[in-house]
Amino acid sequence: MPTSADPARPTASPTAAGPSRRQLLGAAGAGLALAAGLPQGTGTAHAAGLPSLGTYDVVVIGSGAAGMTAALTAAHQGLSCVVVEKAATFGGSAARSGAGVWIPNNPVLLAAGVPDTPAKAAAYLAAVVGPDVPVERQRAFLDHGPAMISFVMDHSPLRFRWMEGYSDYYPELPGGLPNGRSIEPDQLDGNVLGAELARLNPPYMAVPAGMVVFSADYKWLTLAAVSAKGAAVAAECLARGTKAALLGQKPLTMGQSLAAGLRAGLLCAGVPVWLNSPLTDLRVEDGAVTGAVVTRDGTPGVLRALRGVIVGSGGFEHNAAMRAQYQRAPIGTEWTVGARENTGDGIRAGERAGAALDLMDDAWWGPAIPLPDEPYFCLAERTLPGGLLVNASGARFVNEAAPYSDVVHTMYDRNTSDPDIPAWLIVDQNYRNRYLFKDVAPVLPFPGAWYDSGAAHKAWTLDALAGRIGVPAAALRATVSRFNSSARSGEDPDFHRGDSAYDHYYTDPAVGPDSCLAPLWLPPYYALKIVPGDLGTKGGLRTDARARVLRADGSVIPGLYAAGNASAAVMGHSYAGAGSTIGPAMTFGYIAALDLAGGS
Repeated sequence: MPTSADPARPTASPTAAGPSRRQLLGAAGAGLALAAGLPQGTGTAHAAGLPSLGTYDVVVIGSGAAGMTAALTAAHQGLSCVVVEKAATFGGSAARSGAGVWIPNNPVLLAAGVPDTPAKAAAYLAAVVGPDVPVERQRAFLDHGPAMISFVMDHSPLRFRWMEGYSDYYPELPGGLPNGRSIEPDQLDGNVLGAELARLNPPYMAVPAGMVVFSADYKWLTLAAVSAKGAAVAAECLARGTKAALLGQKPLTMGQSLAAGLRAGLLCAGVPVWLNSPLTDLRVEDGAVTGAVVTRDGTPGVLRALRGVIVGSGGFEHNAAMRAQYQRAPIGTEWTVGARENTGDGIRAGERAGAALDLMDDAWWGPAIPLPDEPYFCLAERTLPGGLLVNASGARFVNEAAPYSDVVHTMYDRNTSDPDIPAWLIVDQNYRNRYLFKDVAPVLPFPGAWYDSGAAHKAWTLDALAGRIGVPAAALRATVSRFNSSARSGEDPDFHRGDSAYDHYYTDPAVGPDSCLAPLWLPPYYALKIVPGDLGTKGGLRTDARARVLRADGSVIPGLYAAGNASAAVMGHSYAGAGSTIGPAMTFGYIAALDLAGGS
């Protein structure tokens, strides 16, 4: 299982025969932008003559976790600030998420007695990230993260809980913690937002009606039919929901709580958040960013920034041209669960202003099932005992319980030689009788639309199932037979599933000798299509330890900062633990605002 950055990815280069594919796609993208009337080049020329939308010390682009944390910090540093948001809702991908937050040594962890130290955290992050990310950026994240959590709790209604037992993704590395460093937002009453609650971006998956569910509860809800603790957690979730209803509350958890809590902080601080106000370009004067060109009420105008602009506009997961330009095939926009407005606007604007880009080939990957309404990011289902992943040859190719980003990296790395896209999750009726699958209760049939779309297949024999999914029947039979033998022995010599503490988070403690492994024996058998999904892209503007955006020569673009998925991730090509997207996003938003205020 990989424990550091992936090998360097090959890129196209120009030849004597003509321009590269990347140059052609870039030219095509520019042509499309011109045809659509979008500004090109730096923002100075076309900004001239546009109406003024106001002047602030700081202009923040995007109302996700990065943008709202940056704005909250700027406001409490005494700076005037405005947040501009492309969507009709606030919260971005953070509001859709489970809202894990990975920040070592934060006050919530230490109060819970987690045995973390700065030395452990630094050793672990360095081992996970490797040489892809400068040590100074790693150190900035680790040094400022705990203070950011304290600041957010001091200046918003947000409170956090330790996700006890949710292991770091590589706990065997130096400094790794098998019991985990991830925290998540505590329950929040949506009434604190008043009418603004109606403009909160909806969650990716709604919490069951009448229940209050935390991210840490889902592992037990999956097991509610076969586990006394699972049943108790389900009852507790229902009790929380009942109590909230009796008190007249509108209970929010996970990403809904995080986004609502940050927005409540902005309301108290008097920071305006403009919805339906997309960025079209940056205003650049003498090489420095001095504002943003924003469409407000259907008309473009200029927001002047006296100190700087912080880009927190998310990644480019819904921009098909950018994905084709930078990422490996097969790729597209239909497998991501990121906010649909994330089309790389801030990244492209920064690039036009001279910014260098990094990590554009990568994303916050995870195996996904392409269901007919939207992709389903597959966490517990591929890890639970009684399931295995096979490729087009009918063979296993990966530890199914490995960190989700590693599974997809493996899919892409092997796909050209032994096709793994799509792959297939194979389970039996015993598995279906025991475990929740997405929101389908045990025993209940999968929706007919899953079968109609080709996302799911069912057959009474493995040979028949192989025919349905187009893999060699003999190979599938042999694969399942070998897997069953390994499961009965409690060891996986082929891919070492179960060797890491992380592998056991989404498993069934009642299964032995290894809670990750159980044989498939009860027909009918099921196959679920698995494709390379993602939570968003992780490449973007190159930044330094102060969140300042850099040119290719390493020089700073004055007045321009970036955080979140609009910037290249401090995690490099890897993923330290649950919340490695949101934790750094909030931290570097905080760092950017402090730097603009002169207080970093």
